[in-house]
Amino acid sequence: MEWLAGRIMLLSGARRGLVAFVAGLIAVFALPPFGIFAAPFLSFPILVWLIDGASGNPDRGPIRRSFPAFWIGWCFGFGYFLGGLWWLGNALLVEADDFAWAVPLAVIGVPAFLAFFYACAAALARILWSDGLGRIAALAFAFGLFEWLRSFVLTGFPWNAIGYAAMPVPLMMQSAAVVGLAGINMLAVFVFAAPALMGTRKGLRAGLGLAVLLVAAHFGYGFYRLEQPLPPPADPALTVRLVQPLIDQSKKIDDNERMTIFEEHLALTQAAPADGGKRPDIIVWPETAVPFILTENPDALLRISDVLQDGQLLIAGAVRAEATGTGQPPRYYNSIYVIDDRGQIVGASDKVHLVPFGEYLPLENLLSAAGIDTVAMPGGFSAAATRTLLTLPGGKTLYPLICYEAIFPREIGTDALRADVLLNLTNDAWFGNTPGPYQHFQQARLRAVETGLPLIRDANTGISAVVNGRGEIVTGLQLGTKGFVDTLLPGKFVLLISLEAQERNTILIGCLLFGLAVISRASFILREN
Repeated sequence: MEWLAGRIMLLSGARRGLVAFVAGLIAVFALPPFGIFAAPFLSFPILVWLIDGASGNPDRGPIRRSFPAFWIGWCFGFGYFLGGLWWLGNALLVEADDFAWAVPLAVIGVPAFLAFFYACAAALARILWSDGLGRIAALAFAFGLFEWLRSFVLTGFPWNAIGYAAMPVPLMMQSAAVVGLAGINMLAVFVFAAPALMGTRKGLRAGLGLAVLLVAAHFGYGFYRLEQPLPPPADPALTVRLVQPLIDQSKKIDDNERMTIFEEHLALTQAAPADGGKRPDIIVWPETAVPFILTENPDALLRISDVLQDGQLLIAGAVRAEATGTGQPPRYYNSIYVIDDRGQIVGASDKVHLVPFGEYLPLENLLSAAGIDTVAMPGGFSAAATRTLLTLPGGKTLYPLICYEAIFPREIGTDALRADVLLNLTNDAWFGNTPGPYQHFQQARLRAVETGLPLIRDANTGISAVVNGRGEIVTGLQLGTKGFVDTLLPGKFVLLISLEAQERNTILIGCLLFGLAVISRASFILREN
């Protein structure tokens, strides 16, 4: 191991960047659909050894001396994000005539931009670098800090945060209910990077001992939480039907297919329960399932009322139009409607966090003048000012998350404590049969673990599922499957640690890692002098 570490430290020029890039690519295999937990244990030690050898000109200041580490971090991040997000280009090929020119920007440009967060993390870690356990703490703190910044800078895009690599299955997800995703990000990097100590031997016993202790706690808490009895089903007992229509995205944007699409949803809605089971109380359709403006189509609402039986409710994704004044075009919202058996809209909630370039255009005046438009909706959507919880006629309260809102822990505020269920409607048809839908589903499951709330997730092409408050799949439909599935709505878990306490625990972990890095750095400087 020392021989390998020495060889990697002494790499120079393009070979250093290439090895960092490959190390980032390897880390991708820890993410869905692969879930190879061992992959980052190879990637992060390589990153540590590369930063060990990334010493800048000693005559320069600490920031300029950290530039070689910045470059290494960028190459690592570019490999990680390129390998994890290449499928973004698939969305632009749905309307290739209009958007194929932007494929390189999505496939290469987005990873290149996101890599700057890891570049800054490596540079900051290098400033705090020492020769033992402290440098592992410095790397963990820096990655945790910049993953946190990635969750909200420029509206945020925390997709594939490094902590997800440590949570491939429910047994390994439960720690998120204690420290949240931000805390897992830091702890995961510390554990993944700890084997690098075998290459230098300094701090080896303490570092590996602490890493083993953290892994044991991670698994131990998972066993403990999974052994707890499941809460009883929701009271009153409600049967939920997930409708997964498997509508190709090219068909969804074809105006001539609208009624066919609508009838396909209705046919799955009124299908008899499998094995003669209880008819569903709630039917769920995916994001933008309704192919026209419902409030402008009373016949469509009448058709829905014909299909729904007495007491049934339909929860459906739809586009909502709002008049803005005489002579002005309406505003459009990506919304969720609750519709009763009389065809009346009894609840609605609009999307708050829109997808840049997909649902709205940043720098709209400048880019629209250049002929650039949004991908998902010509002219774009408007964002709701606040999130509106959906209260069903029976009294159940749903916390709505539309599409990629489910990847943001920050989107789930304390008002989620008033909810009984998380609701995530999405249309992952844009991404086809790629890792994208699998990654999206894993991230949505973590929101259930963090809150203890069951999750109803309905996707046009999959993955649709009902997930309990421990992240376990109660039932669901695989990617690329057409059909429906009925199940009882699970009850919610009582969180042992509140959402606010999860944030405090994360801050405490960050402070401890930062303190360890600073103390180790100070000791290193004293020894050098």
